[in-house]
Amino acid sequence: MTKITVYNRQRAIRVRIQALQPFAERALIECLKIRRSKGTDLERLGEVSVILVSDRTIAGLHRKFLQLAGPTDVITFQHGEIFVSVETARRNARRFRNSFEQEVRLNIAHGLLHLHGFTDKSPGDVAKMELVQKRVLEAVTKGIG
Repeated sequence: MTKITVYNRQRAIRVRIQALQPFAERALIECLKIRRSKGTDLERLGEVSVILVSDRTIAGLHRKFLQLAGPTDVITFQHGEIFVSVETARRNARRFRNSFEQEVRLNIAHGLLHLHGFTDKSPGDVAKMELVQKRVLEAVTKGIG
């Protein structure tokens, strides 16, 4: 069984890890319920790490690994690391009129779906991933109230 742990590696924004950890555990279970046509990295990984970082840290990862400038919300590495920028999550929460915690949850679910074989490279892929992401978030939210 794959284990998931949430780590806070930034100091810019206060984060309630004790609320995000159970969410991440339930989101992992929900993602694993989704059948994929082939075995996925998520099924094979023994451990997944969700690392909450600053814009500066994620911008460095964005540049180094994707050759893109500036911060982004989430970057997923297929060996089981999901990096989430809390500063970008806060900006996006305001932009989309969402709570900060819900935006971070969305990023965690998004990263887990990438590990489960979903991509967002084409408009069709984006639409499918957003639909599945919404279902995962709704299922987990029902479970944790």
